[in-house]
Amino acid sequence: MKNFFAFNIGEQFWVKPNQGIAQAEGFNQGIGWIISNLLKNIYVVAGILLLVLLIIGGFSFIMGAGEDNPEKAKKGKQAITAALIGFAIIFCSYWIIKIIEIMTGINILNFNF
Repeated sequence: MKNFFAFNIGEQFWVKPNQGIAQAEGFNQGIGWIISNLLKNIYVVAGILLLVLLIIGGFSFIMGAGEDNPEKAKKGKQAITAALIGFAIIFCSYWIIKIIEIMTGINILNFNF
């Protein structure tokens, strides 16, 4: 009953009732650890958004062309273009971070696949 209120929120975190968040395992690793985890999640969210924008833009483009509505087709084409430009930016940022990792020897992304 001692750890009745303890909860496990993943392998990296284990927060106990009488332990402050600053002392919890994973939180004492500094700003670099936070940035590394944020970057990993940003890449996942960007990939999901890319997929959603491509699907929505594709449907809009197809529906606009099928209904002979050039405005709807133009909006679909713009959505697809914006998604691909965003993908190019995210792709370049990933490789810039990888180059920085190689040059400095610091593991920024810490991907564990």
